[in-house]
Amino acid sequence: MQSSRPDRIRKLLADLVGFDTISDRTNLPLIAHIESYLAAFGIKSERIVDATGQKASLWVTIGPDDRRGFVLSGHTDVVPVVGQDWSHDPFKLVERDGKLYSRGTTDMKGFVAVCLAMVPEMVEARLKTPIHLAISYDEEIGCVGARPMLREVAKKQVKPLGAFIGEPTQMQVIIGHKGKHGVRATFRGLARHSSIAPDGVNAIEYAAELIVEIRRRAVALAAARSTDSLYDVPHSTLLTSIVHGGAALNIVPDTCTVEFECRGIGITESREVTDAIVAWAKAELESAMKAKNAECGITFEEILDYPALDTAADAPIVTLAKSLAGRNDHAKVAFGTEASLFASMADVPAVVIGPGSIAQAHTPDEFVEMAELEKCAGFVERLIAHCAKAPS
Repeated sequence: MQSSRPDRIRKLLADLVGFDTISDRTNLPLIAHIESYLAAFGIKSERIVDATGQKASLWVTIGPDDRRGFVLSGHTDVVPVVGQDWSHDPFKLVERDGKLYSRGTTDMKGFVAVCLAMVPEMVEARLKTPIHLAISYDEEIGCVGARPMLREVAKKQVKPLGAFIGEPTQMQVIIGHKGKHGVRATFRGLARHSSIAPDGVNAIEYAAELIVEIRRRAVALAAARSTDSLYDVPHSTLLTSIVHGGAALNIVPDTCTVEFECRGIGITESREVTDAIVAWAKAELESAMKAKNAECGITFEEILDYPALDTAADAPIVTLAKSLAGRNDHAKVAFGTEASLFASMADVPAVVIGPGSIAQAHTPDEFVEMAELEKCAGFVERLIAHCAKAPS
């Protein structure tokens, strides 16, 4: 006797969270598990492996491969648990009062489990329009794994009609999110005994000037807020997040590292803002450092980069998402997703919609409500029914 759909979801989620797929570790055992599960239904997967051979994405097609279809997309990696106060093993599923606890239940193995649990229905429906599963890695450290997968998708003769990215939105249709560009600035100064401090080049003090400028520009961005009321923070944001420097109280510091980010509303605004800061720092700060000592200066490194998402409210993928979700509203969010990469890299229109709340993501005792997973299964069920009809 076939198990019930909720039981299938629970079992698959328990399996998925049992794999420790923190971003600095391999996800291959989890990928192999999913491949084996799909193979039992006669479904083949296309594995896209990274340069290290330790990470892989999956691209799966259920239904005809010569027609345009829809993508259900999720990532397999999770954030670390070190330093968090968990009440139980974070890699073991625990259910209490209708809530399923474990690392990744909300972000976003719950969505992946639902999609996999609905595979039997997809196969049985004999789809006229294909449904693709796009399962990536390293989303949490800059949407890394989706990029090689989407480069392969962009090469295909038949491209998807649209994509649903299952990040936690409590099944609300999200049509936009901010982009993000993160930068690391490493200041190289000149160390001297602090009694002769003027003979040195103080890396921390020059880094402090950069931090003050970042703050000044952040205030300016807030003052020039957007009229886009769909964002809870209706302007681009800019901040310094990490600073390291100095060796001892009596030494002029010769190194200091500053990490900063911009989350921009415009498609490429985040990079434009940080590029302007880098240009300012080179002209104003690095030149002054080199004037004191030619070996001094600043090195800038990109930490991560993804564009903003801005899907038109009247786009067909939005209309379909609302129909499948049984709601008429839409919103935008500050957190980033792989949706913008589907749009920018593969020309696949995308929305974000998935079970659970972003408030639970990355927290100790992370959980997703079973009711949310069942709502998501209903969404996928209606997508299956939509794709089982003859294309109009």
